[in-house]
Amino acid sequence: MKSFYKSKFILLITIQFILCNILLAGTTGKISGKIYDSKTNEPLIGINVVLVGTTMGASTDVDGSYFVLNIPPGVYQLKATGIGYSAVTIQDVRVSVDQTTKIDIQMGEQAIELENVIVTATKPIVQKDLTSTESRISGDQISMLPLEDVQSVINLQAGVVDGHVRGGRSNEVKYLLDGVSVNDAFSGDASVFAEVNSVQEVQVITGTFNAEYGEALSGVVNQITKIAGDKLAGDFSFYLGDYVTDRTDLYMNIDNISPKAVRNFQGSLNGPIPGTDKFVSFLLSGKYLYDDGFLYGKRIFNPKDSSNFSDNNKANWYIGSTGDGKYVPMNFSERYTIQGKLSFKLGNAKGLILQGLFQNRDYKDYNHAYKYNPDGDYQRFQNSTLGSASYNHIFGNSTFIDLLASYFKTESKQYVYENPLDDRYANPERRRDVSGAAFLTGGTENWHQTHITTTITAKANITSQIDKYNEIKSGVEFNLHKLDYKDFQIHVDATSNFKPALPGENSFDYNTYVNNPYQFAAYLQDKIELDYLIVNIGVRFDYFEPDGDVLIDPNNIAKLDTLTKPFPDGLFKKASPKYQFSPRLGISYPMSDKGAIHISYGHFFQVPPFEYLYRNPNFRIPLTGSFPEFVGNNIGNADLEPQRTTIYEIGLQQALTDEIGINLTAYYKDIRNLLGTEIHIKNDYKKFAKFINRDYGAVTGFTIAADKRFSNGFSASIDYTYQIAKGNASDPNDAFNKAQANPPIDANKQLVSLDWDRRHSLNFTLTAGEPDNIIGSLIGRLGSGLPYTPALQNQRTGLENSDSRPAVFNVDLYVTKYLQLFGNNFSVFIKVYNLFDTENELNVFSDTGRAGYTLEVTRAQEQPRGINTIQEYYTRPDYYSAPRQVVIGASVGF
Repeated sequence: MKSFYKSKFILLITIQFILCNILLAGTTGKISGKIYDSKTNEPLIGINVVLVGTTMGASTDVDGSYFVLNIPPGVYQLKATGIGYSAVTIQDVRVSVDQTTKIDIQMGEQAIELENVIVTATKPIVQKDLTSTESRISGDQISMLPLEDVQSVINLQAGVVDGHVRGGRSNEVKYLLDGVSVNDAFSGDASVFAEVNSVQEVQVITGTFNAEYGEALSGVVNQITKIAGDKLAGDFSFYLGDYVTDRTDLYMNIDNISPKAVRNFQGSLNGPIPGTDKFVSFLLSGKYLYDDGFLYGKRIFNPKDSSNFSDNNKANWYIGSTGDGKYVPMNFSERYTIQGKLSFKLGNAKGLILQGLFQNRDYKDYNHAYKYNPDGDYQRFQNSTLGSASYNHIFGNSTFIDLLASYFKTESKQYVYENPLDDRYANPERRRDVSGAAFLTGGTENWHQTHITTTITAKANITSQIDKYNEIKSGVEFNLHKLDYKDFQIHVDATSNFKPALPGENSFDYNTYVNNPYQFAAYLQDKIELDYLIVNIGVRFDYFEPDGDVLIDPNNIAKLDTLTKPFPDGLFKKASPKYQFSPRLGISYPMSDKGAIHISYGHFFQVPPFEYLYRNPNFRIPLTGSFPEFVGNNIGNADLEPQRTTIYEIGLQQALTDEIGINLTAYYKDIRNLLGTEIHIKNDYKKFAKFINRDYGAVTGFTIAADKRFSNGFSASIDYTYQIAKGNASDPNDAFNKAQANPPIDANKQLVSLDWDRRHSLNFTLTAGEPDNIIGSLIGRLGSGLPYTPALQNQRTGLENSDSRPAVFNVDLYVTKYLQLFGNNFSVFIKVYNLFDTENELNVFSDTGRAGYTLEVTRAQEQPRGINTIQEYYTRPDYYSAPRQVVIGASVGF
């Protein structure tokens, strides 16, 4: 049967390559317009239009129309020349991904005293060919705002709440870097981001997206990085800083200010390689960022320390403390990124770009229980490697093809010590030395988890302007994945003579698998551009081959306890392939030069994260014990259906003046087939779960946004979003977690607010000053509190997510002074994050709805059996947003 599906798949690929030859996410834009005689207003035929400094250009047709395709995003000069007419140069022409920049030109008869007319282009307030909600933020704009990374750029967009786009789960967003998907197929999350110093443009699509984009339910983030220029150029910048706050009662060690606690170094160099006559150009950029974080522990204990608090008389307690008493960062992050590009000019109509990127991140997530034993908690490591080759070939002025091949690998690890047989691993009994609301006085987390995801991609895209009204895109894409996963528990007990030992490979606490699923997609899309109407219409086909086995009857799972792989026939079946056709439609109706209405509609398809397809490959469910979420409680399901969303949107763009515009957008999302769990029982009493498609949701909202472009020394923007995001569950494990509660809680049969349902959101930016002298910018965010479930002593006192946390407010500041020294551009700057040191309560105690206090402090019948007081334990710095951070730095460009 599997060979049959493979044969069908190969045939399908062959047909698609023959018919449409190719699927590459948008990385270029277009310029089009008409050229007239300035006196007669008649269209001019045969006028040559070129982008200065490039080989791209076109000539006007009998209607005076022209178009230039395949333009990388950026700012250009457009020059029009013709016999008998003075040349006209249009400066500051901005091109964005997937958009048409309209430039109409009037040319006058040539005069001796006027050989070249220079005009400065102004970006229109209303983008007439915008058929859904999207934002484009250039690298220059990012550099003027207090934005540290691409994630900050995304979260600044209307309708985005901490990575959740318009009410969707966080892994429903497609992340692209220069046309290559950088989502980790294991988790569904982005595993690498471009550094802001290498970004040319970031495109954030929060509305319905065209058929060329797939494997996403909520949005698309398209990161386009810079390309090498024709002249040698470079830049370098650094900053140093720390967190500065007077809340020393909340944050341990926060008053120990060190300029190197936060440090960043970044730079880039690009230009032609000497001796190649500009045939080969290079770009090299890099960044190093270290942040100690603001949450510290104190090394009072080492992991193998043993204490005894069992006696009812405190005087008889034994405290075996061998720690050095030093403060230890417990939410630090260290990241470095290296990116390189080689660009080959193979001729006027050909280009080849080779790219490599490596990003490494070491970090720690704060665990409150380990505050006085900080070395016993997990360390986390992630690195990603991206390599790609893209080839561009132009067939005349109206058609071009992009071919791309890429290799993307992500490796994630989680452990306390790299060597699983390290003698520093402690007996799990050390974690039970304390009881009640007490910090651990010894012990380690004794699990190792590693997953390596490798994706090889081959895709292509052909774009053709078949006439002045229709731009056709068509493409295919193939992704071959390899998932290499391993987790195991380290045994340190009497059976191993209290030395670290590994479990057997078929046991519940030793899981390993290698799976090779693959995906195929094809699309066809037409962009119809009329003077009075713009239409984006297309259809997409997605196909997924899971490469996995499915347990036919989970209620028979006990039979597998005595069996080892390969399991006998009759217990499992092969997972079936999945596919869908998804229509997309977007329409923009320009009412005038100052206003346009758009409506859009689309169906969207996404395969669930692969970790839920292959979890617990040994199908072992232990009858006793407590285990991490990824072990022992549930089984994967390789036969999961894709998750599906239908999106509707209507919007209005309106220019109020030549500098101010507003946008109004309303949207609705119907979400189906989301990941959830169904409950099964082993041996009549042990509950476990199997992942199925059972969850659903609905999102309704509207956004009002206003923007003033930079003029008269300042620019500003503001947006407000009202949104209702409801579903039957926020977490795929929700039904199982409720079944495990005491007493069990029924799974939701009606819609409730999702964990990220922020009803009211307001963002604003303000930039003021002189760009060549001194400039300052502010970013402000105000949002209503996220929902929580009220409870007392772990028993619900209200419906799920029926109450709200306090509102959040934050302001960031960035001030830069520009200098000219020795013919180079210098600047000094200061960035202040959380300018007013606001105490934003991101998490709360369920009995009070606040982060600062809980009734547990006054209600406790017994003090903790440990070294801390109950007040110390319930002081939770991790429930708050980061305190004020101040960094000071400098940059130089040449």
